[in-house]
Amino acid sequence: MDEDELLRRYGLRPSTDVLGEIRRILRTEAELIQDDQDTELMKLACVQLFNAGDLNDVLTIWQAKESSFDAHCALDVQLLCGAGLDATKAHLAADGSELADAALAYLTECEAAGNFRHFSVDQYARGWADYFRE
Repeated sequence: MDEDELLRRYGLRPSTDVLGEIRRILRTEAELIQDDQDTELMKLACVQLFNAGDLNDVLTIWQAKESSFDAHCALDVQLLCGAGLDATKAHLAADGSELADAALAYLTECEAAGNFRHFSVDQYARGWADYFRE
């Protein structure tokens, strides 16, 4: 499956009953070696999960972001925050796992660097809608 098919099949705001399939697609791509990853497909899957706003997807997106150098560069840190920055930070802090701690540390560094200045979930989602021309 490529990003055109994924977008055609589920749109940018997929129904909750297909989110498991999108998570599976993202995890499958993240498990591939860097040269075999389709970072555009990964990006779209992350945008779809971002738009769902489920805090349980934060670490799935983080693992995809950290799966390779190319994925790290292709997947914006803001994609972790579909439920909002504060809710995401609280969720990661409450999780307490090493993975969550690493994601929270990176998120906090990015926030301090100004990556979340003027961030809004709705505005960010609109930007992706323009990008994917939906």
